[in-house]
Amino acid sequence: MTHSPSQRIRRAGVLASVIGALALGASTVYSQQVPAPATTPPPSLGAMEQLSNGFVSVASQTLPSVVSIRVDVESQQPEAPQGLPFPFPFGGGRGGRGGAPEVQHGTGSGVIVRADGVIVTNNHVVEDARRIMVHLRDGRVLPARVLGTDPATDLAAIKIEATGLPVARWADSDRARVGEWVLAIGAPFGLDATVTHGVLSAKGRAGLGQTSIEDYLQTDASINPGNSGGPLINLRGEVLGINTMILGRGTGVGFAVPSRLARLVTEQLAERGSVTRGWIGLGLQDLTADLASNFNLPPASGAIVSEIDARGPSARAGLALGDVITAVDGRPVTSSNDVVQTVTGRRPNDALTLAVLRNGQARSVRVVAGTRPDANNQRASRERGTAAPRIEGSRNLGLEVAPIPVQRARQLGVDRGVMVTVVEAGGAGERAGLRPGDVILQADQQPVGSSGDLLTATQDGHSALLVRRRNGQTFVPLTLD
Repeated sequence: MTHSPSQRIRRAGVLASVIGALALGASTVYSQQVPAPATTPPPSLGAMEQLSNGFVSVASQTLPSVVSIRVDVESQQPEAPQGLPFPFPFGGGRGGRGGAPEVQHGTGSGVIVRADGVIVTNNHVVEDARRIMVHLRDGRVLPARVLGTDPATDLAAIKIEATGLPVARWADSDRARVGEWVLAIGAPFGLDATVTHGVLSAKGRAGLGQTSIEDYLQTDASINPGNSGGPLINLRGEVLGINTMILGRGTGVGFAVPSRLARLVTEQLAERGSVTRGWIGLGLQDLTADLASNFNLPPASGAIVSEIDARGPSARAGLALGDVITAVDGRPVTSSNDVVQTVTGRRPNDALTLAVLRNGQARSVRVVAGTRPDANNQRASRERGTAAPRIEGSRNLGLEVAPIPVQRARQLGVDRGVMVTVVEAGGAGERAGLRPGDVILQADQQPVGSSGDLLTATQDGHSALLVRRRNGQTFVPLTLD
């Protein structure tokens, strides 16, 4: 079929109208003629402009309370690990001639939280700094001193001598919703007052192994070295968190200390230069379906007690290994991190009521929090190679175990158990994640002193092993073929 020139022109006009309508999301009755250009923006464009104006408004009201921080640090400190936390964008090389110290210049960010000059930032921004200079949004550059640091959360409070400063407002991070819009503000690579946007990707991230207290907000807002200590804010201009870590560069995976924790730490650092937080002397892990089955419990959320400090508050309150904590002060526990969050948010001498399952029976335990020991008071152990005096066979478990060498037992602070010496490829032990050097203390909550104890516990095809690894303990479900 052929068409006259006028017919082809009319058909092209109709197609152009349809494509234009689809691109703008408009609802239009199409005619055989090209429509006249719109004189007002379509509704979809208006909504985008409204969102854009919202970003502009939020950024403009928060930027005055965000500062850039320049520090001088001697270069003989160890290199920051790639990825976590933020590596510092230092200039120049490491060390002077002959290994002599060389002053390096680093950048970071911070948030003004008190009108008299108190600023929150990251500990790794100001740690070991010889000089700290704060660049304010109004152009002033003022020296700062450190009020206190908290390596457990990688937070620090510093102070400049100024008054009447613009103060950021704290958000309630507990009420933040995954998927909501957020903005990150800071000085990536020394570029002051940089604003990026994204969403809140996740809450309660832990297990990254960077600090002893982990409860992070995750975001895909673009953050980079130099954003350290800057705010993650919501669309009300409130500080949801303090940007602290990134996972690689350009990955869209960044982490911030939530405002609930950051505010508590900052207030204590500003008041007395240190942080005192609650501690109940427990090691915890999530109650998985496999562990629940081994403990003859119905599948449920909770945290299982895998370690107890014999001198701590929980031991005095009567908690036992294998107890499952299902709630704290009436709030349900979905993971071990829920308990950690609650306890570290309390102060010494605060009382907590734990809902506990023991051998399937529910009970209530009241624990009075003590003072969390600092890193210097925590026991430490070193892995040392020591030949086992005699290997015992547990080959059907995919394992070989031996009595614990005396030196190793002293290092771990245990007086009974067996040490894993061999883990066979493809065996039950490997599937359970056991490693050579692990010490098995219990099987199905019964002490283990030989491979025979392990064989007895696994006669029904599965067992919950209490395993000591380095200076921590965990329950490991072992299932035979």
